[in-house]
Amino acid sequence: MKPVLISGVLAALFALVLPVQAGASADAGSLIVEASQHLSRDEAVEAEVLLRKALDQGAARKAIAAYMGSALLKQEKPRQARRWLERGAFAPASAAFGFRALALLERTQGNLHAAGKAYDRAIAVTPRDATLWVEVARLRYIGGEHLLAIRAAEHALKLDLANVRALELKGQIERDRVGLVAALPWFEKAHRLAPEDISVLGEYAATAGEIGQASRMLQLTRRMLELDPDNARAFYLQAVMAARAGNYRLARVLMNKTLGKYRRVPGAMLLEGVIELGNGNYTLAVEALSPLQRKQPANARVRHLLARALFLGGEHKYLVERFATIAREPGAAPYLQMLVARAYENLGQRNLAAPYLEAAAQVRTRAVQPVASGSRIGELLASGQTAAAQDLVLTWLADNPDYFDHLTLAGDVALAKGSARSAMYYYKRAARIRMPESLMERRFQAMLMAGDMRQAHALVEAYLANHPRSASAMRLAGWLSAYTGDWDRARGIYETLRMNGAGRDVQLLSDLALTQLRTGDTIAAEESARTAYRLHRSNPVAAQALGMSLVGNQDHKPVARALLEKARAIMGDNPALAEARRKLRTSTKG
Repeated sequence: MKPVLISGVLAALFALVLPVQAGASADAGSLIVEASQHLSRDEAVEAEVLLRKALDQGAARKAIAAYMGSALLKQEKPRQARRWLERGAFAPASAAFGFRALALLERTQGNLHAAGKAYDRAIAVTPRDATLWVEVARLRYIGGEHLLAIRAAEHALKLDLANVRALELKGQIERDRVGLVAALPWFEKAHRLAPEDISVLGEYAATAGEIGQASRMLQLTRRMLELDPDNARAFYLQAVMAARAGNYRLARVLMNKTLGKYRRVPGAMLLEGVIELGNGNYTLAVEALSPLQRKQPANARVRHLLARALFLGGEHKYLVERFATIAREPGAAPYLQMLVARAYENLGQRNLAAPYLEAAAQVRTRAVQPVASGSRIGELLASGQTAAAQDLVLTWLADNPDYFDHLTLAGDVALAKGSARSAMYYYKRAARIRMPESLMERRFQAMLMAGDMRQAHALVEAYLANHPRSASAMRLAGWLSAYTGDWDRARGIYETLRMNGAGRDVQLLSDLALTQLRTGDTIAAEESARTAYRLHRSNPVAAQALGMSLVGNQDHKPVARALLEKARAIMGDNPALAEARRKLRTSTKG
């Protein structure tokens, strides 16, 4: 989104008092007024033509410098724009506009410090301009000054509660920091004030879609296309909705209408992979996901989708070359381990498949793992150098104590050292800036390690309230419900997850079977457990679930006994297994 630097009406008022050269045409001032109006509508070429006419008719250079620089910048001519903006030689009435244009130029060229200085000069001229403070907030956020950015955004709203740009930014901040549901009212308010603002429409539509309000999202994106028939974001959002509904052909058609404008955006690259997988075009899915996986090596979802595309496309050799090492790492997902194992089997190398099958069968005793992989800190932790990792992250924090990435990494280091309370402290500070799903999982793990179940429960429930589609939060909510004996709620959560795409997740199906048993539905429990066991016969959790579901079936007691013993031999004893064996002995005696 390109910031609008000044409204057409205000620009006109400023231009009426701009100086012109002695003997200049009386039309020079009106040409500047007209040019500023074109600029407010992003009609940069028209503005440039009028400004050059004004210059020919005697307008002073400083009278048009701010507007000419902005017009050239909007035309993506930064070198020419710099000639008009860099000196800061603006007429007093256009000075703030000029310094903001200069700040935008510096920002787009990566000169964040220089951009900050330009904004400081703009603030000195118009300290109570809310839109200016929004631009300052965005600059600070890009520069890693996250809390200062949030304060600048809040200051903008204090200056003008009806400023559309400030409301939009507040919605974006709340979406990152609290969640989707909390953000929605801010976008709704901005939309009521500016119903034809396409940027606000896009933010509102994207948030509504993530919450699951598909009809509202469709209505908003259609309005975007009425205002701008070629709007790429509207087509992209509609493609997301189509893919979620399983209509991959329609999603493909809609993505084609974006004309490649989103081809470098990670979310769109992921969507391309999902669409091609859904349409059975596995080679194209690999082409879409491979560059994204290189850019985001720690993104588990991208990794798993790429591995699946390679497997389904018959690229078994490439799959093991790319993922065999990752699948051997501690904490590797059972799904990835299974794919690597199956690939080795298809290559006729069953001996190499065996270790991955065994690893996939291991029970994960912790709900989540720290997510420091893909960073220098992650490398140090993986090699056991926790002291060096702590020294490094504390050095980073000393330089910038409010930088999100450093705070989360500090929490990871504390968690790796077993300092759960310290991890909770750093993660909580990071959550003041934003709380993605990965941070929610980290905070939950720290609370679990600290034995603070009350906080863990409150965290998950709050996150789920604001992110109702979060599969991770639902899994944790299901686990907590089972932990507290609320088997009906746990079952409902697991059944919802199964219907929403987790129907081949062995752990989920096993957990679901146990909740179905606890709610007295032995038939459903046996069905879920059998599905899990068919998917992975060496998984002890699946064996336990199936064994427990068969305990009450007189015809399957020997099978139940064998399964329970198999589970105990692999993962050791636990209260649920012991209870199932007691029931089996009692029913056999009877």
